[in-house]
This record gives sequence, structure tokens and C-alpha cells, in this order.
Amino acid sequence: MKRREFIRDAAVVGTTAGLLRKSGSFIARPSSINKQEKHQTSQQDDSDRSPNRDPMAIIESTLVVNGLDSSVLNEKYIRMLKAAQATCSHFSTDDLQSFADLYNFLDRNSADIFVARTVKEIWRARMQGKIALVLGWQSAQPLNLNPERPMSGPPKTPLRAYHELGLRISMFTYNVANMFAGGNLDHDTQIGLTNAGRRLVEEFHKLRIIADIGGHSSEKAAFDAIEMSTGVPVICSHTNVKALNDNVRCISNPLIEAIAKTGGVIGITAVNDFLVRNKSNSNLPITPPATLDKYLDQFDYVRKLIGVDYVGLGPDFVEGIGPISDDSISQTVWPIEYYSKGPSILYVKGFENIVQLPNVVRGLIQRGWSTGEIRKILGGNWLRIYQQVWGA
Repeated sequence: MKRREFIRDAAVVGTTAGLLRKSGSFIARPSSINKQEKHQTSQQDDSDRSPNRDPMAIIESTLVVNGLDSSVLNEKYIRMLKAAQATCSHFSTDDLQSFADLYNFLDRNSADIFVARTVKEIWRARMQGKIALVLGWQSAQPLNLNPERPMSGPPKTPLRAYHELGLRISMFTYNVANMFAGGNLDHDTQIGLTNAGRRLVEEFHKLRIIADIGGHSSEKAAFDAIEMSTGVPVICSHTNVKALNDNVRCISNPLIEAIAKTGGVIGITAVNDFLVRNKSNSNLPITPPATLDKYLDQFDYVRKLIGVDYVGLGPDFVEGIGPISDDSISQTVWPIEYYSKGPSILYVKGFENIVQLPNVVRGLIQRGWSTGEIRKILGGNWLRIYQQVWGA
């Protein structure tokens, strides 16, 4: 499987109402919220830290956002999201064909799922029992710029067209350098944003597309984007903590803190390798499985470092993607030093798919997290970012 095919296959609200205040953060929601949801919400005491709380009661009382997902878009995917009570999923797309495939699927399944372009539409999905997809890129490579075109003056990329198709979040590059930015696997870690990358950040701001930094891009590129984003939140949708495990896909404390200073959010992945694989065990073809506690440690660490308002779910599931057999991928994009050599991506035991979300909530309950804190990581923090960048 070629890298482009792999990514393509994975492609798969300030409203007229007031603002609902939840434990210090504002989440916009429509005034037409139904009585059942009001009852569910009223039954949850945000300050409750008792150990006997029901994980599903907390999940059902809030709007759950699956912060990053690269699964194959099919009927099984819809069933899994619904079983997890996940109303919204940040879904990875790729080139124009992937958008066409996605919309053809949505036409056939419009009773269950649609593309959300606003936070108001995400809340509408909640009330209608549907799934709202928020479309994002893990690389801006589909823009396929002509390097000879000048980057001064008005924007020269087709980003506006993708925005019209529903693109609302974008990274710069996928692990290796491209025309926009350095990658996390580049030997020269000082490769930041190129001139084209800086112009792209300007387009993000103009179109209100969320800049998704870190993780796949170099830290230099991430800091460059933050420097250009005064007053605009930036995120890292799916990563882990380098201080807990020194894997190239994990980010440093300074970058975590810098993202939080913008008001952004760090999404925590459930990818097994990022939690436990590093230089000390890179000789093993497949990394031993990480426990759920290893995953929960990430949330505890980020909450202590920067606060609960800046962390969320970013599991990066790839449900339905077949074996990855192309050596060019495993060596160039996923080197064995940081990724297991097995034919598929492995996830932490106990959170191997979105349906197992109650295990995460149960673990946080046992660690003394309050109901309000759990609700924030389940979706409240992501909704705040979406509203801040997209507006009404």
C-alpha cells in the first residue's frame, strides 16, 4: 500500500441560544436542546469525585468528540461511534477523490451521518441522534503547490475549495518534510515552516481552519505556527507526552505548554507504540502491549502540567484498514525505531476501539477525576476550540 493510498483509504457554536457554562469553560449550544438532554445534564454534578459513578451516565450526559480518527468510513464505523455515544468525530481525509468517496457514502447514509461545518451543526447531530464528521487533513500535501509560483500577494492554493467541501482542521506534513514544513522524522530538526508553510498559516487564519501542529511535523514548525497565531488557538490533535516516553511521535513539555498558552488542546492517542516504544526496546519487532493505566497516565500528566482545559481524546483509531505491507511506509514514514513492524497498528489494552470508551472514563473515575473534568476531555474542550476558531 502506498502512503497516499493509505491516507486516502483512511478517509475515511455561538448560536441564537445563550452560552452554557461548564466548570469554567463556555460551550455554545442551541436553545432547542430537548428535555431529555436537560434532564441528563442536570443529573450530573460536575464536582462529583465519588468512586461509584457510572461511566455511561457521564458519557451520555455530554457531547462526546472523538478527537482524531483515521478509520475506514463504512456502516460498521457508524455503529461503533453510536455504541460509544460519540456524536462527533474528527475524521481524516486526503485528496479530492477522498472527498468524493466520502460524500458518496454520506448520500447513502444520510439518516445517520453528515459533515458538520459549525458547532451548531454538531449539536444538531446530537439532538437528531446522528454522527457529525469534522473533516481534517494529516498533511496539506493534497494542495500540491507549484513550487515556481510566487507566494506573495493573494493566496495561490486551492485551500478555499477544500474549505467549501468541509475541511476545518489541517496539519502541515506527515512525518517527513514537504513544501510546507519539516517533519518529525527529519534528521535536521531545525526545519520549520517554509515560506509556503507561512502563507498556509495565513490562509488557515483567513478561512478559520484550525492549525493542527506537532506530532507529525517538526517541533520547529509547530513553534513557528504558534508564533504566527497570536490570539488564535492551535491544537495537536493526536500525540503523546515525550516526558513519559521518548518516541518521535510524542511532543515535549515546552510545546505542550506553548499550545496551552494559545488556548489550544492536546489530543492523547491510544497508539501502543507511542506509549511504550523507544530506543531501549526498538530491537523488538513488536512492542509489548501497554496497559490502560499507561494511557491514563498521559491525561494525569498533561492535567498537572497545563490544566484540564487543554487536553482531550485523540485516539487515532484505524478501524477497517488492512495490513500495511509496503516496506517504503514502514521504513520511511514509520521507522522501526519508533513503530512496531507488525502488519497493523496496535492500541493500548482496554482502549483498542472507540466502543471501549467507558473503560477510559471508569479509569479516570478511579483516579479521582471529577465529572466536570471528565466531561471536558470527552468533548467540552474540543467544542470550545471549534467555536473559538470557526465562530458561530
